[in-house]
Amino acid sequence: MRKIVFGINITADGYCSHTDGIADEELHKYFTDLLRTASIMLYGRVTYQLMVPFWPEVARDQSMSEVSNEFARVFTSLDKVLFSTTLKDVEDKNTRLVQGNIKEEVLKLKQQSGKDILVGSLSIASQLSEQHLIDEYHFVVQPVIAGKGPKLFDTVKLQETFRLEFLGSKTFQSGAIALHYKRQI
Repeated sequence: MRKIVFGINITADGYCSHTDGIADEELHKYFTDLLRTASIMLYGRVTYQLMVPFWPEVARDQSMSEVSNEFARVFTSLDKVLFSTTLKDVEDKNTRLVQGNIKEEVLKLKQQSGKDILVGSLSIASQLSEQHLIDEYHFVVQPVIAGKGPKLFDTVKLQETFRLEFLGSKTFQSGAIALHYKRQI
């Protein structure tokens, strides 16, 4: 059975923003390596529209550093499932729009063969965490105090606490620290 893995940048004060962290070569390599473990990514509309068309354009134009270009190539090669009730269609050929039940769709995907399933949106991660469907978490804590932005579980309130088992960490030259956990069963 495939694992469902959530990876996110988070500031030291707990905000999850795509603009307040340190997006250096080492961080892009870390997330490229994480992307390589998967064959599909799950997104909500807001984060999806931050990522697409930006990274597919970088992959096409090769307009950034070699490490960022590689991230873009790997990201673009993955299939994506976009959960949205407001969008009616998508242009990206690797994206499938789903307007139905997130839990049902994810359980079907989990039963299929293939690499891991990555979650790339706070809203989707919150909903799947509430359902105990995320198997592993990668929190990259950035040495930044943002004071603003979205947080995990802004849209969903957990009914119960669940514990995580520590699997490892990596410290980056920037001072960011990647923490890797799995959900205790």
